[in-house]
Amino acid sequence: MRTSVLLLIALLVCPVVAMAGEAEVVVGGLLRAEGGTWSPDAGPLASPFGVDFAPNGDMWIVELEGGRVHRMELGGNVRHVGGDGSKSYRGDGGPLMQATFNGMHNCVTTKNGDLYIADSWNHCIRKVAADAGIITTVAGTGEKGFSGDGEPAKAATFDFVMCIMLNPTQDRMLISDLNNRRVRSFDLKTGIVTTVAGNGSKGVPTDGSAAIDSPLVDPRAAVEDAQGQLWILERGGHALRLVRSDGTIHTIAGNGKSGFADGVGVASQFGSPKHLCLDPQGNVYIADDQNGAIRRYDPKTQTVTTILGRGFGDATIRLKNPHGVTWHAGWLYVVDMGHNRILRIRAEP
Repeated sequence: MRTSVLLLIALLVCPVVAMAGEAEVVVGGLLRAEGGTWSPDAGPLASPFGVDFAPNGDMWIVELEGGRVHRMELGGNVRHVGGDGSKSYRGDGGPLMQATFNGMHNCVTTKNGDLYIADSWNHCIRKVAADAGIITTVAGTGEKGFSGDGEPAKAATFDFVMCIMLNPTQDRMLISDLNNRRVRSFDLKTGIVTTVAGNGSKGVPTDGSAAIDSPLVDPRAAVEDAQGQLWILERGGHALRLVRSDGTIHTIAGNGKSGFADGVGVASQFGSPKHLCLDPQGNVYIADDQNGAIRRYDPKTQTVTTILGRGFGDATIRLKNPHGVTWHAGWLYVVDMGHNRILRIRAEP
């Protein structure tokens, strides 16, 4: 009965969706190992990493290695709208279609439709205005470095802007400044950037210490919850950390060693996790790259479980280097980068 309901929703909302039990393929298809005939090289995407949604429900897609921006309309049509595939930095002041990028990791959209892109290896954040579609650099200079705290983000420098996320009120953006080993906050009203976690040193933070005075291993993604707490995911640290409202940092899940284990708190293990997002109930979803799995941390039970990949959830699905996770309208969207496709699942809280 559940599969029939999901199929009906897919046909009404997105006619191109292919089905695989309780997982749906939104862009791409089912692999031969999953009972399909689709090849990853046959799709429109090349190494996608991040997705987010325009106010009308269209999906924005950015490619890590493909260097392009796509927009998938509600009818399922995927349009190439920016980037020419080169690793370069051009186009500010003009339309998105004429812009180029270098190693985009993810993107976020505001309620009014503005699109922000983490142009990672250009060390900056770029904005596509909803009204005219003009792209500009709003944070970073294009040169790597560390400077600008307390000053306008346009003049600040970063070193690998990995992932960006908006806070719940969408007036601040969290920036994972990877090689500076910091999480920085970009105030979208004042334009000022500040550090909110990490002191620039590499190391495992001590539980209960002040986040801004603590080392980090390699913050890949950070997101703020409705209580103002900051969740930080570290790839090389193989851990999920939490900055509580009092400013102290704590390791919440992952024991720091690469592995695969569900369990309570630091008894769990990750394998180079890449990205995270939250659902409305505060559950944390993690793209666990090397494990080929999507994990969920429940803050109520403090437990990590696997919900897709490695035979969990929809046992049919094989994931290869899942990189992006995004919660939207009751669905968890999964960017299966190694297979050049995007899936979605109903992940019940």
